[in-house]
Amino acid sequence: MYSAVDHQFMSEAIAEAQKALYLSNPNPRVGCVIVKDGQVIGKGFTQRVGGAHAEVQALADAKALGNDLAGSTVYVTLEPCSHTGRTPPCVDALIAAKPSAVFVAMSDPNPLVSGKGLERLKAAGIKVHCGLMEIEARALNPGFVSRMIRGLPWVRMKIAASLDGKTALPDGRSQWITGPLARADGHHWRAQACAILTGVGTVKEDDPSLNVREVQTERQPWRIIVDSKLETPATAKILDGVDKSGVIIVCAGLDSPEMQQKAKMFTDRGIEVIAMANPFGKVDLPKLFSCLAKEREINEIHVESGFKLNGSLLREGCVDELLLYYAPFFMGEGIVMANVSPLNSLNTRQDWSIIDHSLFGSDLRMRLLKSH
Repeated sequence: MYSAVDHQFMSEAIAEAQKALYLSNPNPRVGCVIVKDGQVIGKGFTQRVGGAHAEVQALADAKALGNDLAGSTVYVTLEPCSHTGRTPPCVDALIAAKPSAVFVAMSDPNPLVSGKGLERLKAAGIKVHCGLMEIEARALNPGFVSRMIRGLPWVRMKIAASLDGKTALPDGRSQWITGPLARADGHHWRAQACAILTGVGTVKEDDPSLNVREVQTERQPWRIIVDSKLETPATAKILDGVDKSGVIIVCAGLDSPEMQQKAKMFTDRGIEVIAMANPFGKVDLPKLFSCLAKEREINEIHVESGFKLNGSLLREGCVDELLLYYAPFFMGEGIVMANVSPLNSLNTRQDWSIIDHSLFGSDLRMRLLKSH
């Protein structure tokens, strides 16, 4: 159904979409290439929220170069939007350009679009083909797809460990288990997340900034601290730079005067405090993620926390992907990756599938997805 040339131009559209990896949240990463007489005459990718979508960028690029768009072929990685959101519908701009055909990698999982954009193009007499390189296009937007289909963000947990699975010495020291190349790769994953989540234990023990420093980015992710009793130190580095990226502290309750006073100390600094308790007096993690997706438009959450919160997230089925970095040494005694419950039988284990492995210097990174 699709020619080698079609694959080539959709590959170029996917390459455009990858340029929006750190940029477009909470909008999906989309790329668009416009072709005429076998040559690319315009291309673009989704800009920051409120900016142009990929199709509008590509159309503007083609027009700026003096190209006639009538009769062209458009390759776009996601179905053009047909509703007015922060920007006008992309499908209107495409119809006005009068291309002869539009190739779409995947339909939009957003219920506001979901096929309506394709139907509008067809009704305008434009040939529409959907499904070319869908797997590659879907892989660009796991968080957006998850939020639209499941009402949950895509949660990726990052852990750096020794070969025997230890993340710190018995006294908590962990800097640095992995080398600079692996740490820089970790920042690449931070940069594409909408939010970075950690626990108060990590804040108190390591005092991390949890911002993006090792890769170039125009936006910093939100930082979220799971802190049942509001024990985050006022001097914690993670609270710096609230003007550049928001900080949310999630506690278990704000009923007592003491907790309200603690919360005021943070809110006076522009730090948001929300309460979300489970029946055990801890933060309700599944409810938190649902809230972040539905009310905050959070697509991807990058977790860098200690073994207690790691264990809670894994036990409650909140983690979709593991990002494990193994350094080539044995630690012996030390702190483990996650405080998970012991198995009574191997039949009750939670299996994970390795989807990728790469070397960064002497450190091995593995990506794993939860098996179903």
